[in-house]
Amino acid sequence: MVSSTVVELSRWQFAITAIFHMTFPALTVGLSVLLAVVYTVYVRTGNPLYLQIFRFWRKIFAVGFGLGVVAGTVMTFEFGLNWGIYAHAVGPVVGVTIGMEVITAFFLEAGFIGLMLYGDGRIRPRTMALASWMVAIGTLLSTTWILSANSWMQDPVGYRKADGQFQAEDWISILFNPAFAHRFPHMLLAVLISAAWFVGGISAWYLVKNRVNAQPMARRCLSIALGVLGVLMPVQLYVGDGTAVFMGGHQPAKLQAFEGNWESDNNGYNLLVVPDTDRGENAFHVGIPYLGSVIAQDLSGETKTPGLLQTPPDERPDMWATFYGFRAMYFTALIMFGTAFAGLVLRMRRRLFDSPRFLRWMVWMTPAGIIAITGGWITAEAGRQPWVVYGQLRTADAVSHLNTFEVAGSLAGFVLLYGALLAIWARYIVRTVKAGPEAPPTGPATPDVSEALVA
Repeated sequence: MVSSTVVELSRWQFAITAIFHMTFPALTVGLSVLLAVVYTVYVRTGNPLYLQIFRFWRKIFAVGFGLGVVAGTVMTFEFGLNWGIYAHAVGPVVGVTIGMEVITAFFLEAGFIGLMLYGDGRIRPRTMALASWMVAIGTLLSTTWILSANSWMQDPVGYRKADGQFQAEDWISILFNPAFAHRFPHMLLAVLISAAWFVGGISAWYLVKNRVNAQPMARRCLSIALGVLGVLMPVQLYVGDGTAVFMGGHQPAKLQAFEGNWESDNNGYNLLVVPDTDRGENAFHVGIPYLGSVIAQDLSGETKTPGLLQTPPDERPDMWATFYGFRAMYFTALIMFGTAFAGLVLRMRRRLFDSPRFLRWMVWMTPAGIIAITGGWITAEAGRQPWVVYGQLRTADAVSHLNTFEVAGSLAGFVLLYGALLAIWARYIVRTVKAGPEAPPTGPATPDVSEALVA
């Protein structure tokens, strides 16, 4: 029997690794699409501004892409080292899905990332554009496979159990499980939105600092970012609401935990709770009466939010992590929506670039998408507990038979390593942004490829 300390340390180690890894795809998936779009526009129009945009964001994309690949590889090793029983049990399903990510997405990215990063001026512009699109498609494929595997753990279907393993019976049901239909578009929108805030925030910084050499690029990038956000934010709120309703129906305990109620007698909406897990009550809470019923589309106020006491004690998720993970995602999303709407209004009134307060606020919003994604993943994963495969395999039964010293030692090592890598990455971003974009090309609008190396 593995001790509860080993289980908790293993959970913390995987959570830290996952959050560290998630920071990079949250930006690079959207940035890869931006790079493909702006380079294609450059090829079609010959406008050197788009080449300047491509070269600047390519630097930031490249480092984030590399760190994301490294962190993702570490997660795969952790499946085998810390979660050996889990890896054995789900290998015939999740292992195959992750393997398909490597065969399709990773190989596609590996085949074209070199051309995209080093081919500028050396290969034909159309080949550069093709390479950029292949990398972007690779990142989108990677998102698809990962969400398919994770969603199956949230809603396992299409399998049979044999010899202590989940074995596939219906691959269509496994890959396109019911949770995937809701969580994949939600996550895809999230990474595109996250990159848009990152681009918009840094572009606003150049305008706040009045960096003359970066003004044209900053204005164009801010316009692109707010245009994307103006379209995607309303869609994301709609899709996110549908995802919450679906997961609440399939995993009632998750809904009960992220609503922050123990009893089922509250028609309000909790803004702040201090849960007392042992006593099954909130030691303190702040809420808005009737709002919970209104959100449930009952204006009479009669609808009550179900409480966590409905769930047996040994099947309850941690209310602290689930409640505040959901609040971080939800309230950040509302702030993002309001900011995007304000930006569109300013844009329509032709005051977007002349509003210092809004531009300074945009700078603060730079990490908003990452915060929302992190909160969402904490909600999804903490709310699924105590199951690693919902309803089928408990987390405590999935961990490897390691001793406390081994897990604590590796956890400390990961914390130090990831802390150092995050510091290096942040320093690189700051230095790259402060250095600013390269001057746009002053020669022919379209690179002369007659003497260029052709891949």
